[in-house]
Parts: sequence; C-alpha cells; structure tokens
Amino acid sequence: MAKVLGLGGVFFSCADHEATKAWYARVLGMEPDADGGLAFLHGDSAAMFQQGARTVFAPFPDASYFAPSTAPFMLNLIVDDLDAILARAAAEGVDEVQPREEHPYGRFGWIMDPDGRKLELWQPPQA
Repeated sequence: MAKVLGLGGVFFSCADHEATKAWYARVLGMEPDADGGLAFLHGDSAAMFQQGARTVFAPFPDASYFAPSTAPFMLNLIVDDLDAILARAAAEGVDEVQPREEHPYGRFGWIMDPDGRKLELWQPPQA
C-alpha cells in the first residue's frame, strides 16, 4: 500500500516574509537556501539524534497547548543546543513564553516568532 514517507515542508503566510526569514536566520540560526526557503537536511538531525530525530504529525483535540498563539498550530523545531538558542533569542529581545521542561525524550523551550506563531524548541537526548 502506498504511504506518506515524511513531511516535505511547512508553508505559511507572513505580514513581511523577508523580515520573518531574517528573524529565523538571526534568532534561530536557520539560513535561507537558494530558493529562499529555510530547509532542514534530514542527515544533520539523524547524525546527531539517531534515536530521537523524527517528525511528529499529531492532531490535537484543542489549541490550548499552542497558547499564547491564536494560530491553530505550533511548530516544533529540533535544536542542537537549547540553552544557546534561547540565550540568543533572549539577546534579540525574544522572551520564553513558558518554563523550560526536561523529559526522558528531550528538553523543551517555547518562544513566539514575529508573526505570533508558537515555536516549541526540542533538543532530543543524545543517542
């Protein structure tokens, strides 16, 4: 039977897409590719987090977990150093929107992007 192999991309509108791309590059270290997108190479995350790197596709019963965003979704981004990313975000004036958490499956922090989308930053445990 044919099946979906993975998430090919996330596409969203922004009030100022150039400013949003610049924010993601400056605050989260994501560099735009030749086409202007911010691509993830699966090999990079798999090399670091062989047991933890994956894309979760999960319908939620309600959007309360995404607060304070009013968007009906949240982006979960795999990071290699949660503390360093959040320190850089703080230096850029970006506040954490809830306390960090640590679980057997990784560490988490949450911030908002400039368009009001909640970002869950996930540092999987080292393999």
